[in-house]
Amino acid sequence: MAHQNKSILRYGAVALALFGAASAVGQTQRKPPYWASIQKSEARMRSGPSTEFPVSWVYKRQNLPVKVVAVHSVWRKVQDPDGAQGWLHVRLLSPERTAIVIGKENGALRDLPQANAHISWRVQPGVVGVIDECEKGYCRFETNGRYGYIETARIWGDEAL
Repeated sequence: MAHQNKSILRYGAVALALFGAASAVGQTQRKPPYWASIQKSEARMRSGPSTEFPVSWVYKRQNLPVKVVAVHSVWRKVQDPDGAQGWLHVRLLSPERTAIVIGKENGALRDLPQANAHISWRVQPGVVGVIDECEKGYCRFETNGRYGYIETARIWGDEAL
């Protein structure tokens, strides 16, 4: 029985390693620029594509959108919503599309992607959410189980690349 459990654990570890490698390969094949988001609760941005380079910024905002502007092996040069650029390891990134609410006023989440549609929720600048269905000046934006359509001018992370 113990031998069987070790074999299961070994095969499970191999499967996880292969899945991680396949994920990294999938992101390697994408040609920049493209959108991604920070997958981890803490991510260190470096001044160059290696752990030998100093940390220039530490992100503590999971799901923050970033624009990948260059690729070097398992490193991605990214730009954050404030315009800062640096290098993140691919394992710190997710292909999930997110956006951050920008501006000084609250953003309106509407029932439909139309300027005169009912406002279901309001979101403060700095709120991060998952986006999809971006077209005609609106994106479907979801945060904390609440969703609606927000004007693309009110978010960073949606423009076509």
